Amino acid sequence: MKLSLASLALLAASASAFTTSPAGRASTRLAVAPGETKASEKVVQAFADKPEEDPEFDALVKSNFPGAINNRDLATRVVELLEEKGFDPSNTLLATSLCADELARVLEDEFVSIYGNNFNLGGLSGFPFAGNTGWGAMSAHVPDNGFCLTIHGPHVGITKEGQIGKVERSGIALVDNCCGSAIAASNYLKGITDGSANINPRIQQFTDFQQGAV
Repeated sequence: MKLSLASLALLAASASAFTTSPAGRASTRLAVAPGETKASEKVVQAFADKPEEDPEFDALVKSNFPGAINNRDLATRVVELLEEKGFDPSNTLLATSLCADELARVLEDEFVSIYGNNFNLGGLSGFPFAGNTGWGAMSAHVPDNGFCLTIHGPHVGITKEGQIGKVERSGIALVDNCCGSAIAASNYLKGITDGSANINPRIQQFTDFQQGAV
């Protein structure tokens, strides 16, 4: 099983860029990545025991998503760029807005191993469902005179045969949709276009409000 991120937005901002928290509010962030180890060294450690990319699968991904890079190269490039700007594990809060799918935890966990525990903003399809309250709370956790690295993006599966929107999951015979939430939303919109969708207010009900928003 492999996971390819079809879109990844990286936002680096200083703590002063966030003004949603009350003035004078004290920071509540924990020292989640203490020590003197540089982020570039942590990248090496994070991927030291991981196997190299399968060149055939890597080529398959890139043939469908030109310009795609693997997680190791992404983390390396991000860290190199941000270190030049003063970001390090002791002064940077990692925030993520990725899908709830467990497959999205791979990239998230790799960045956690570099920058420390993340503030999770995301939900289905990678939308930042934490909303204004979540962003306000997150901004209050940014270290004084420090930075926030926000990783956001939807995900899309690709099977070893090259089928887009599907993925093989460990222990499950079914070749599953990925991202199931995004595919369901796309199918609903398609149904509206061709007249086959059952449009009703239940799409906004609380028990499935994230999918309704997607």
